Amino acid sequence: MTLPSQFIGVDLGGSSVKAVVVGPRAELIAHANIPFIDRNREWAKAVKELVASLEHDFGRAQAVGLSAPGLANRNERCIAHLPGRLIGLEGLDWTQYLERPLLVPVLNDAHAALLGEAWNGAAVGLRNVVLYTLGTGVGGAAMVDGRLLRGHLGRGGHFGHVTVDFLGQLDDVRTPGSLEMELGNRSLARRSNGRFSTTHTLVAACQQGDPMAMAIWRRSLKAFAAAIASTINVLDPEAVIVGGGISHAGPVLFGPLQAELDQFEWRPGGAKVRLLPAELGDLAGAYGAASQAVIRWLEAHDAATTQLILGEGVAAP
Repeated sequence: MTLPSQFIGVDLGGSSVKAVVVGPRAELIAHANIPFIDRNREWAKAVKELVASLEHDFGRAQAVGLSAPGLANRNERCIAHLPGRLIGLEGLDWTQYLERPLLVPVLNDAHAALLGEAWNGAAVGLRNVVLYTLGTGVGGAAMVDGRLLRGHLGRGGHFGHVTVDFLGQLDDVRTPGSLEMELGNRSLARRSNGRFSTTHTLVAACQQGDPMAMAIWRRSLKAFAAAIASTINVLDPEAVIVGGGISHAGPVLFGPLQAELDQFEWRPGGAKVRLLPAELGDLAGAYGAASQAVIRWLEAHDAATTQLILGEGVAAP
C-alpha cells in the first residue's frame, strides 16, 4: 500500500493551539502555535484557522486528530466533560466542525501526550509506562501492556487526583489532599503564604538557594515521590516519564525526586523503575493526536498495516 504523505495533530490548550504536520512514521514536516483568548469560542476558531493555514501551506492532510483537556467521549468525536473552562467544548463534534470526511479522533490531552511520547519520544519501545505532566495542575496517563489505559469514563491516568494527605483540603474533583494540591500552581500561593504564585518562580528561587523555597519544594517532591511509588505498586511500569513545563527544571527536579523515590519504591529483586524526562516538550499532545489520525486512516484503508507502521506503543485503544 502506498502510504499517505501527511497528517495533522492539534493540541488545544488553555490559551493556545499547537499543531504538527507529520508523516506516517512521525516525520516532522512543520509545527505551529497560535494563542487565543478564552471567550466566545475563539479557541474553536483558532483550531479551524490553524488547520486551514497548515493545509494551505503544506497540502491537504489525509486525516486530523485533536487533543484537549477533559474526558473524551468513548466515540472519540468530542470532549464529554470539562467543567468551568473552554465553554462550548463539551459535546462539540470536531469531525463535523472541521468538515472532515474521516473521523477526527478526540483525546484527553495527557493521554495524547503519552501516545506522542510512545510514538516518537521517551516511551518508544515501552509497553508499561506512566506519564506525569506538571504545569498549572498535575495530569497523567498510563500505558498498560502496550495499550493506553482509558478506564470506564476516560478518567484513567488522572494521577494528580490521588491522595497524598487524607486530612488535606478537597481539590476540584473532591479528592482530599491530592497530589495536585501539593504540587500544582493553583495551591502554591497558599502553600508559600503568598510568596510564590507559580512553580517556575519557586524553582528559580530554589536554584538561587532560597531556604524557604527549598523547603516548600522538598515537601512537594516528597509528595510526588510517594504518589509515584504508589502508582508503581498499582501499575508496575518499566518507566515513569515526567513532562510538562516544570520538567524543564532539570537537576533541581530530577535529582531530589529520585532521592525521595529511592526511599519509597518497592524493588523486587532489585528492579528499579526508570525516571525519565519527556522528550517532545509542548508538542507531545499534538504528536499523540496525529498518531491517532494515522491509525484512523490506516483502519479505513488497510487495518493489517497499522502495527507495521506505528508499532504496538500507539495501537488504537
